[in-house]
Amino acid sequence: MSYKFSEDKTLLDLRVYIDKTYEQHYGRGQYQATDMIIDSGHGESFCIGNIMKYAMRFGKKDNKKVELQKIIHYAIIALHLQDTTDD
Repeated sequence: MSYKFSEDKTLLDLRVYIDKTYEQHYGRGQYQATDMIIDSGHGESFCIGNIMKYAMRFGKKDNKKVELQKIIHYAIIALHLQDTTDD
C-alpha cells in the first residue's frame, strides 16, 4: 500500500523509538513506574497528563520528533488500557 503521509515509515520509526525506551534505564527492571501507576488505578490520567505535558512543551525541549513520539507512545498505552479494562 502507498501512504500519502509516509505513515508506514512513521510507524516503523515509532516502533524503533518504543523499543529503545525498553532498553533504557527505566525499562531494565521487570516493573516500571508506569506499571505501578497503572496498578494503582491512575494509568489513564497519567497517560493523558503526559500527553498534555509533551504537547505543551513541544518545540521547546529535546527533538521535536522525539516529543511527538512520546505523545504517541503515551496514547498507545492509553489505548491499551482502554482495551484491557472493563468499563
